[in-house]
Amino acid sequence: MHSMTGFASAQGEISEFSWQIEISSVNHRGLDIKIRAPDWIDGLASAARAYLQKQVARGALYVIIKVRGETQNTRDSSLDPLAIHRVLEAIQLVEDQALKLEVNLGPSKASDVLAVAFDVEEKFTKAADTEALKSALIADFWDVVNTFLVARRKEGDALKKVLLGQAVHITRLLKSTEFILQAREVKLKENFQTQLVSLMETAADVDPQRLAQELASLMIKMDVTEEIDRLHIHVKSLHDLLSKGGVIGRKLDFLMQEFNREANTLCSKSQNSGLTAIGLELKVIIDQMREQVQNVE
Repeated sequence: MHSMTGFASAQGEISEFSWQIEISSVNHRGLDIKIRAPDWIDGLASAARAYLQKQVARGALYVIIKVRGETQNTRDSSLDPLAIHRVLEAIQLVEDQALKLEVNLGPSKASDVLAVAFDVEEKFTKAADTEALKSALIADFWDVVNTFLVARRKEGDALKKVLLGQAVHITRLLKSTEFILQAREVKLKENFQTQLVSLMETAADVDPQRLAQELASLMIKMDVTEEIDRLHIHVKSLHDLLSKGGVIGRKLDFLMQEFNREANTLCSKSQNSGLTAIGLELKVIIDQMREQVQNVE
């Protein structure tokens, strides 16, 4: 079982190039991959996307691949104050003209100045041989993805332990209802008998058969045996899913809805303070489980 959150990064170099790769992810209803990579390396982004689609089923993934070369490093290390001054003057001129024309421009950043002054971009001539670089990047990217998957699996293992612990708590609560239900049944019968005697004394023309039907219907509506039995079944289903593993996040989310439905019905039919307290505690645990399940792939 994998979590949908994870992170991995790596650095590498070959010949005159160096790079940094980062992959991070958060939960998402489906699979959403966003990649920022140098566009001058043909096919790099598409190859990275295709590989991730085979390895990951759900989550919002953010991939950053930064590549630098010796030429770029040399430019960065020899900043020319005069060139910066010229660029700043040009930016000021553009902003003044935009103001006259009532055109709103975004605020300029230092990176914008450098990009113009020294052509500092993750971009090199098309004539450069990038095949070796691309191969090295893809190989390094695969290693980063594997590390990333290990991180997601470790967090998935942690989520599994939490969910199993919460399932044990639910089982204990359901077990504690047995004594309460016995006492509740005795009390309900006493109340029904008292109300029945009172009703028969005050309404002599009541149809006994109709009265028996109404009482039977009322008893059925107050019976919570089915809800407790279904909660036991849901706990078993939870164990089965966690044991199976794989991409089970959506199934777990649906199961949490079923858990919550039975707990709500139990509270509404309880007619007993102790049973209501158990139902409310069940709802708290189920809500905590739903928060954990949101991160499961």
